[in-house]
Amino acid sequence: MPERPQAESAAKAPKAAKTSTTEKPPAKRTVTKRAAAKKPATKEAATKEAAPRRQARGERRIAQLLEAAASVFCRTGYAAASTNAIAREAEVSPGTLYQFFPNKEAIAIHLGDELLRRARDMHGQAFLPENLDKPLPELLDAVLDPVIAFNCENPAFWALMHGSGIPGITQEHEELHSGLLERVQDILRAFCPDGSPEELTRVSGMILGIFKAALDLILASEGAERAAYVAELKTVLLRYLEPMLAAPHLR
Repeated sequence: MPERPQAESAAKAPKAAKTSTTEKPPAKRTVTKRAAAKKPATKEAATKEAAPRRQARGERRIAQLLEAAASVFCRTGYAAASTNAIAREAEVSPGTLYQFFPNKEAIAIHLGDELLRRARDMHGQAFLPENLDKPLPELLDAVLDPVIAFNCENPAFWALMHGSGIPGITQEHEELHSGLLERVQDILRAFCPDGSPEELTRVSGMILGIFKAALDLILASEGAERAAYVAELKTVLLRYLEPMLAAPHLR
């Protein structure tokens, strides 16, 4: 009889050991699951994550090359520029440049398209309908100031539009010039509704001719001298237009 409690204790021991094993999972398995959770599910997922970073780097490199090309085109002109000079300006190897552009013309076309887009946006801001309600001196300020500022901030625009000879750029610039001529004619028509189409075209062409001649001087100068040329341009246009706009129609 005294031996029964020992037998009962021995019978209960395996149950306790089994319970302990069930409640505590292996530590090694838990670590393995956590490590697996940190890894990308597939190689395809890792590739998708890296693609935006490569695209951003490529866009930064293109912007760097275009900025370098703009500097070279302004300094030497389009004809004398070379891909090697552009690569040196961008502080990259020619091989890096050729990863993005096959030749100098491709760089010029890409840069020209970007500058033409900005120019169109700028013209939209300069020729706002509400400017027509302003007196002539204020109207000249409102139209000329953004156009002059754009050309001063983007000297490569003038160098490419007038010196590259690339057919695509030349054609788009002619279209831009035609649109600018129409905008000037619209302003004149608002002030002189009795003016004939021939008169409006002639005066508009003269205004643009005066502007282009003055812009050469403006871009070639800086600081106070540049400001003086801008003031002279406005004075010339004011004295040219004032008598016409005061008359009942253009003469």
